[in-house]
Amino acid sequence: MLRFYGDPGRKGPPHHSPVEKDNLSVIIFLTVCTKNRKHRLASSEAHRVLIEWWTKADAWFVGRYVILPDHVHLFCAPCLDVPLGKWVGYWKNGVARMLKTGAEPLWQRDFWDTQVRRSDSYDGKWEYVRHNPVRHGLVQKADEWPYQGEIHLLDWHDS
Repeated sequence: MLRFYGDPGRKGPPHHSPVEKDNLSVIIFLTVCTKNRKHRLASSEAHRVLIEWWTKADAWFVGRYVILPDHVHLFCAPCLDVPLGKWVGYWKNGVARMLKTGAEPLWQRDFWDTQVRRSDSYDGKWEYVRHNPVRHGLVQKADEWPYQGEIHLLDWHDS
């Protein structure tokens, strides 16, 4: 039986509520994958639709992001009291409807999230994420990848 974090009944990653502490920024690093890791996202159309739904789903701000063929990495921060899972579900449903994937689901059922704890962690994760297209052999340099950007500036505040 597959086990996550010692819980024998768990069938997906745990999603903890963001921890607000001492006026520190709340920034979440999020990864969302396509169903069966099918290559459906690295296109101008998918890029446009994702930005449209991230903007429309305004309970969380989307900062920097990279869209790869079979998954998306993004940094997000809450701006309303809406749980992360509800927000992710909202935009995943909207994107799937607009991209018309037919009977087969576009997205994996769950997602991976990690709260960023320090400014250097945020910067380090971004550098890693933006070089994903290079590691996957999609481009020679990270800046050449057309499906990346930043919608909102998510500043890190230490206090």
